[in-house]
Amino acid sequence: MWAAFETAELGHIVGLSLTVSLSATVVAAVVGLPSGAALAVCRFPGRRMLVLLTNAFLGLPPVVVGLALYLMLSRSGPLGALTFLFTPGAMVLAQAVLARISHRGLVFEARWRAAAL
Repeated sequence: MWAAFETAELGHIVGLSLTVSLSATVVAAVVGLPSGAALAVCRFPGRRMLVLLTNAFLGLPPVVVGLALYLMLSRSGPLGALTFLFTPGAMVLAQAVLARISHRGLVFEARWRAAAL
């Protein structure tokens, strides 16, 4: 059993996992944090609808988001020609979409609460 921990494949798997997770976190933060701050600070038409959608997406199960991305990236989906499904890039996209929703919602809520003080 311990021999499996000494293989190069395990190192590759762990490295890929860390790369995908860190990349998704960076992408989600670059997109989600500024958009959450803008949503909290700026006033524009449709802002209330975006706040409503952001709050609604916070309650969306991750399985539903994953299924929607799968359907979009599958061969018969609108982005199927990219053959992007089951690649590290698709994993980064899926994790970033899930994390971006949380980043935007949490930054908006924190900024909104800070303004109320």
